Amino acid sequence: MNEPRLNLPELTVSELSVALKRTIEDAYGYVRVRGELGKVSYHSNGHVYFDLKDDRACIAGVIWRTTAARIKLKLEAGLEVVITGRVTTYPGRSQYQIVVETLQPAGLGALMALLEERKRRLAAEGLFDEARKQLLPYIPAVIGVITSPTGAVIRDILHRLAERFPRRVMVWPVKVQGEGSAAEVAAAIAGFNALPAHGALRQPDLIIVARGGGSLEDLWSFNEEIVVRAAAQSLVPLISAVGHETDVTLLDFVADRRAPTPTAAAEMAVPVRAELMVDIGNLSRRALACWRRNQEARLSELRSAARALPNADEVLALPRQRLDHAAAALRRGLRANAHIHRVSFSQTAGRLSPHLLRTNVERRRERYAGIAVRLRASAAANLEAYRTRIAREHERVRTLARRAGLAIDNSLEARWARCERDAQLLAAFSYRSVLARGFTLVRDKSGRPMRTAAGLAIGAPIGIEFADGSVSARVEAVQTTPRQEPARPRRRRDPGPGQGSLF
Repeated sequence: MNEPRLNLPELTVSELSVALKRTIEDAYGYVRVRGELGKVSYHSNGHVYFDLKDDRACIAGVIWRTTAARIKLKLEAGLEVVITGRVTTYPGRSQYQIVVETLQPAGLGALMALLEERKRRLAAEGLFDEARKQLLPYIPAVIGVITSPTGAVIRDILHRLAERFPRRVMVWPVKVQGEGSAAEVAAAIAGFNALPAHGALRQPDLIIVARGGGSLEDLWSFNEEIVVRAAAQSLVPLISAVGHETDVTLLDFVADRRAPTPTAAAEMAVPVRAELMVDIGNLSRRALACWRRNQEARLSELRSAARALPNADEVLALPRQRLDHAAAALRRGLRANAHIHRVSFSQTAGRLSPHLLRTNVERRRERYAGIAVRLRASAAANLEAYRTRIAREHERVRTLARRAGLAIDNSLEARWARCERDAQLLAAFSYRSVLARGFTLVRDKSGRPMRTAAGLAIGAPIGIEFADGSVSARVEAVQTTPRQEPARPRRRRDPGPGQGSLF
């Protein structure tokens, strides 16, 4: 039996905990560990506590508030991460733990983090705004389907459309998984939009992008930015029917409508024809019944109004009586009026004797002769005055004409000089001088100048203008160059006290 070692130094619990803490921190400074998050707890003060585990061990971890603020990822149980931090102990519970400095997702967690970051960036550009979404046509004449031609998805869509409301369907076959599938889906969306509005192969009224269910990696093509931007630029309403109801892709957020399954997308695209026929029949019967009730009500109103109208003889009785009285008084009125005019005529004839007329004529003749003498004298005086005034005005007009001629010449010279300066300035700033040096100007199909390659879609028609003419072309590939920030000028360092400035 071993005897107790009485010569060992006696330590308190706190001293032993401090010694263990110092030993672990000295032996394991900064470590980098990969594992799966277990229980995650967000404390009210901003700290995060969690368990990092694998299939055989588990270690506690803590993220202080300042570090947690830099981690944009939402930590959840089951997320695989890679952390860097310091190994230390917590004396209060006699356990060791890792104080995290950095945390990054790994594996599927990294894929989810990339998806969340891309979702935030595209949402910040406004691609997911509800105001951008279009209304679906009620009964589309042509439906375009983008999916794999060999899967069960296209058969489900065609079967459901045939049951509800048969429509013309155009299928654009694409790969829905693997390398190059995202580019094919984006090209299919752009291709449907590029079709003419009329003709045998016309632009569809509605587009359905469909695929069956799968894992996150299988559906990743529909999270690619090229597909999201192609759907956002589509002028044709678009339904996203990717995966099952629990599967969510970025295409669902930018599409005009999201369907939980491809079959549900077909149900959204068209109504039920039989139900429409029943509704139309009901509405027709209701309209006919309403018209009949309206006609009966109008007929009843007409009959009531006819009964309320008075008799024609009663209405015309009083006017007839007034007419008879007026006719009886008309003969007496004519005789009285003729007598009054005869008396007035006799009085006027008595005042028109030959002697009175002759005297009146002689008096007026003398008056008019005096007026004529005064008019001749006044006319001669006015004529001389007007001649003098006209001569004065002629001289004034000639003076003003000379001054106006000089002013017009000076103004024309100033305007010609300004016009020549403006012409020189216009020639200096015109883009045609740049074209003459060998550059070209690219315009889109509507004639607007294109400043960046990112604004062009593959297959889009463009016009290229040279100094001596222009040509038409079509975009086959788009390559963008990242924008380089101009180098900042370095700040001049202080030469120090050893070397003074000459200035």
